[in-house]
Amino acid sequence: MGIFGKPDHVKMKFPDIQLHNSLPLSLICDNIRDPGNLGTILRCAAGAGCDKVLLTKGCVDAWEPKVIRAGMGAHFRLPIISSLDWNTVSNYLSEDTKVFLADNFWQKIPNETTCPDKAIDYGGMSSDSRRQHKIHDDYSSSDEEDGEDHEKQEIPNIPIQRYSEPWARGSSALVIGGETHGLSLESLLLAEKLNGKRLYIPVVPGIDSLNSAMAASILLFEGRRQLKTST
Repeated sequence: MGIFGKPDHVKMKFPDIQLHNSLPLSLICDNIRDPGNLGTILRCAAGAGCDKVLLTKGCVDAWEPKVIRAGMGAHFRLPIISSLDWNTVSNYLSEDTKVFLADNFWQKIPNETTCPDKAIDYGGMSSDSRRQHKIHDDYSSSDEEDGEDHEKQEIPNIPIQRYSEPWARGSSALVIGGETHGLSLESLLLAEKLNGKRLYIPVVPGIDSLNSAMAASILLFEGRRQLKTST
């Protein structure tokens, strides 16, 4: 048995081959609470060549044993910055970064011939039609979890598109929400501030669930493909 201090990403030295193959693609985890999911997501982030992973408050501890086991060494291949308040997340992103949300809400898009009858549940926000009316009702907020009572806030109207359409054309950050609470209101506000979009993965009718780790893998590797193609 051994007892070790949690590594500081600033003091860690990461493999040169990982640094050489990294892309201007960051991952932001929003309330990912399942250890297995977070470990798998970190492993995908390392495999896709992300330059960093940001964990907001509410995520499971990245250094929890089950997360480390599922990460399969990812913890030592890229910076993982934990316990961030939403008002500090942008400090870790370059000024030209655009923020994209893995969202489970779909709507009819021009030239769209088929859409699933139900939204995809991969850690996105509720597909409730109230999202279109910009009224904050029961969506997750870090302040609300602390037991504070705040006035209702408008939900930003952020464009949505298929994940396979161009989005990663420069410095990009992808937000993955947890499967219990989905994306927080703060994540939408950040995406609105940084000119982001919502991304959805179309599935066949009758299939209404992709977990957050699976969605993260699909979106991160699509982001990698787009960034590699554009360079």
